[in-house]
Amino acid sequence: MPRGREVAIALVEDHVLQRAGAQQVLRGHGGYRVCFSGESLPDFDAWLAAAPPEERPVLLILDLVVERRASASPSRIEALVKSGMKVLVLSAMGAPALVRRMLQVGVAGVVGKRDSEADVLAAVETVLAGGTWMTSELAAVIAGEAERPALSMQEERALVLYVSGLSVEEVGRAMNIGRETAKQYLDRVKRKYAAAGVPVRTKLDFGRIAWADGYVNPSLPTANVEGAGRSTIG
Repeated sequence: MPRGREVAIALVEDHVLQRAGAQQVLRGHGGYRVCFSGESLPDFDAWLAAAPPEERPVLLILDLVVERRASASPSRIEALVKSGMKVLVLSAMGAPALVRRMLQVGVAGVVGKRDSEADVLAAVETVLAGGTWMTSELAAVIAGEAERPALSMQEERALVLYVSGLSVEEVGRAMNIGRETAKQYLDRVKRKYAAAGVPVRTKLDFGRIAWADGYVNPSLPTANVEGAGRSTIG
């Protein structure tokens, strides 16, 4: 396809290898041009503010949750959608409530990080054509959220950061909040699970509920949770 007719796509993904892989898949299609590739939504916003109109992407492929930085804001994504930009979420399903909220504000599809290259391209093509995309597996994960204790996005984020190996102080810094506020979020998680009949007393318990309920991928290593043993939040 001639260069001028290529569809401009922006890519936000904080893992370098995954971002490079996604770029290769898109560029290998022949009809797409990656006009922006970066680590976070604020990076994309800064680029977009300075980019000429002809460089504005038709589609944004977005990783919602980046390590040690704020998750993508639903209000910001809603603004991009209302401006005419299509958004396809690239998700490991570590925060199903956030994915569901993004669908509510107009995200056109969700593709899993474990999906095949063919599925990713099919999702891109479907969304660009005005359709919606979600695999049955992803839909089941999101639907299953109703069976879990309902956590706010901030509580989810604190939980994921904590079981990734951060201390309470580091969770606070990653979320741009104080230590006590971070501890309050984790305490709320404990209380909600206790009310559902699942006691959470140690960091290992936090890791177990995070794995069981899909907030982190159980096939990937979770740093320092096992090593933390029976440490508690204090």
